Amino acid sequence: MLRSRLHEGFRWLGDATDPDLRADPTGWWRDADLLAGLGPALAALFSETPPSVVTGPQSRGSLLGTLVAVHLGVSFVELLKDPGPAADSDAWLQVPAPPDYRDRHLRLGVRRNLLGPGDRVLFVDDWVATGAQVEAAHTLVARSGAAWLGAAVIVDAAERSHLRRKVDLRSLLHVREL
Repeated sequence: MLRSRLHEGFRWLGDATDPDLRADPTGWWRDADLLAGLGPALAALFSETPPSVVTGPQSRGSLLGTLVAVHLGVSFVELLKDPGPAADSDAWLQVPAPPDYRDRHLRLGVRRNLLGPGDRVLFVDDWVATGAQVEAAHTLVARSGAAWLGAAVIVDAAERSHLRRKVDLRSLLHVREL
């Protein structure tokens, strides 16, 4: 049922031959029943090892990550793109990400006091294509001393197969299914 709702709420923008063919998942957020089911469905991808914290990049990773965190009864930590400290004393962990799907070179960051040893971290996002953000998140978690559990996403469109193993990428759909 969830998978069919994901199909119904999704569309491609552009023609099939268009080199700028883009995914449009915005219909997912308009379906209240689908939205209610996404947190439990993404959490179920890692049911064997419960996280103590869920993380995800702004903005869709934050939307989905909070749904997963609320479902699991754990906290959520947002990973910010190109963050800047609010003051000189504001301590951040930051890592450069490889080029993303828009060929941007972003930095991903988190305040140092939000992740640390003893945390078991589950990464959540809507889509993985280049894997730039999930790879940067994996590095951030390692640098914080926390344990990486894996990455739960709605769509796996990973361009590099070794990335799936490196970050333990699990998805509700593969891009070929859309």
